[in-house]
Amino acid sequence: MAHAQDLRDDKSVEEAYFTLRSKHQIPALGLGTWKAEPNVVRDAVYSAIVENGYRHIDCAHVYGNEKEVGAGLKAAFDAGIKRDDIFVTSKLWIKFTSPEKVKDACQQTLKDLGLTYLDLYLIHWPIYLSEDADSPPKKRQVLPFDVKGVWREMEGLVERKLVRDIGISNFSVPKLEKLMSFASIKPAVNQVEMHPSWRNDNVLAYCNKNNIHVTAYSPLGSSSTDLFDTPEVIEAAEKLGKSPGQILIRWLIQRGVSTIPKSSSDKRIKENMEVFDFSIPAEDMDKLSSISSQVRTNAGEELLVSSEDDKDAILNEFWDGEM
Repeated sequence: MAHAQDLRDDKSVEEAYFTLRSKHQIPALGLGTWKAEPNVVRDAVYSAIVENGYRHIDCAHVYGNEKEVGAGLKAAFDAGIKRDDIFVTSKLWIKFTSPEKVKDACQQTLKDLGLTYLDLYLIHWPIYLSEDADSPPKKRQVLPFDVKGVWREMEGLVERKLVRDIGISNFSVPKLEKLMSFASIKPAVNQVEMHPSWRNDNVLAYCNKNNIHVTAYSPLGSSSTDLFDTPEVIEAAEKLGKSPGQILIRWLIQRGVSTIPKSSSDKRIKENMEVFDFSIPAEDMDKLSSISSQVRTNAGEELLVSSEDDKDAILNEFWDGEM
């Protein structure tokens, strides 16, 4: 099977890349690095890029492993991979979502990754916490979030050529509408939780209408969702001779959504890439897209809700009723 780097010129596999509003291309499949241990993520990044053809690496300051991700990138570049062929995403953490902190935070990420620019920089969550905030935070540690001021600074990163594209993560439709009302550089990407048990249909529809590409995190579900045991997933996997994980990844790509499954296993990294040589038939796509139980597994509770708060009220307000 052709690796992702070979797929740009393969007209039969249009899903290998998606085109952003800037006309830059984002690979349909990337390697997520959340919860990847620093002592293994370097080798995972190298293996993904050099041995398995990945061209998108997704990371974030809060993951605590960007220096090691950078070491993996350097090893790949030393092996002959060109920087311009790799799409690197990182994210502005919630303790830096204040206008005066944006540039320094981005420059620290670039230093840690050993890069001169990012392909995509996202506001990780639409909140701002004090730098001494606990997890979860106390009420006094939740500060006013100046989304307009922060976005202006994000736009400045593009102007300084530190970042090629900017976007957001975990933004609901009302929050997207507010951002779109004043953004000079419109967001290129909204990265959100998405899988058959949390389709996020309203966000996807809004983003499609407004030319905001969607990237899915947690594409295989989480410890609280047994997607691999879902009858619809099992049925499609058996019919097509694929693994449940491959079905879940392919479902997203056929929705027009890129995705970033996390893995440190060479076997899983290779398996996740092998999704460009088949399609899920329409009837199975419909079944996967009609699972009645819809549960958001990453509501940000540990970031938003302290013991002083009414959890349901706080989360419902944050997600603008989409729980």
